[in-house]
Amino acid sequence: MSGTPHFDSASGHPGVGFQPQAAGIRTQPARVSAASSSETSRSLLPAWLAALAWLVSAGLTHWWPDAGDWPYTSHLLVLKLVLAATALLIGVTARRSLLARQPDTSPSRAERWLAAMPWLVALAVGVTAWEVLTAKLEWLPRPFFAPPQSLIAVFFDDFPRLGSSIAHSFGLLAYGYVIGAVVGFVTGVGIGWSRVVGYWLHPVLRLIGPLPATAWLPLAFFFFPSSFSASVFLIALATGFPVAVLTWSGVAGVNSAFYDIARTLGARPGFLILKVAIPAALPSVFVGLFMGLGASFSVLIVAEMMGVKAGLGWYLQWAQGWAAYSNMYAALLVMALMCSGLITLLFRFRDRLLAWQKGLLKW
Repeated sequence: MSGTPHFDSASGHPGVGFQPQAAGIRTQPARVSAASSSETSRSLLPAWLAALAWLVSAGLTHWWPDAGDWPYTSHLLVLKLVLAATALLIGVTARRSLLARQPDTSPSRAERWLAAMPWLVALAVGVTAWEVLTAKLEWLPRPFFAPPQSLIAVFFDDFPRLGSSIAHSFGLLAYGYVIGAVVGFVTGVGIGWSRVVGYWLHPVLRLIGPLPATAWLPLAFFFFPSSFSASVFLIALATGFPVAVLTWSGVAGVNSAFYDIARTLGARPGFLILKVAIPAALPSVFVGLFMGLGASFSVLIVAEMMGVKAGLGWYLQWAQGWAAYSNMYAALLVMALMCSGLITLLFRFRDRLLAWQKGLLKW
């Protein structure tokens, strides 16, 4: 708005009126639109780069012949084209969503996937360099450095053995982790709540808990009737100690005012434990569950290597004995995805159960 002198015909006197600056108002939306378009282009750039990187990698696989005979090169080519199409589809969908989205609305799923596009670019560069150094030029010696085609061959040709090993490891981990988590949780609540229980169990926990679970390996395989039950015991032992310690700390650290208020309302000890102590200690309990899950993975692999005749640890040892390094790499990849996936599921469950603490613990 600007003040300009004018003549009032009704009164016959000059005055000052306010007239809008139409030109300035017209140019402001254009500037905002240009800035929004530029920001959208920058947000979508990683998606276009990821699609281009995978297309270039696919062209290299198709037109540059391998130095050796790798039968699953066509499958690798199809996988690269699928990843390129996925990146392109995410970019197109996110572009439509960004242009149509209002400022106060939450981003769509495609827009959230844009955050992973730089990693998709890095993955394309890494896989391409890996393929060039192994399958195309063979600068890295066989069989220690296998090309990407060999990993695909493992999943196609040796999937029955690898799949059974995954199922066995998952079942063994589930048994040991659940038993260890339950025993550790009950022990932690008992030590944190009762002085009598703490008097008897606290010294035992301090003596046995810090000892690595793998140190019990010879005794476990001697005393237990089977290698499976011995492995369950070792995994439960590795899981139970952090769960017990963190649960005990959480119960002992509950504000005493919570108990006083509940007692004035007529709460009994059972109510205080189930409705006051345990809910207040749940954040610490989940920290113990995360630590126990990480410890159980290492014990699982060691136990399967030493005594169990199945599982991913056994599969690793079997592949090493036959110098099948591509099988070793495939097993390591499966183990990484399995461990990361289970921890991610546990974090999702924690964020849903403890909604008021969502985002405080990162993974």
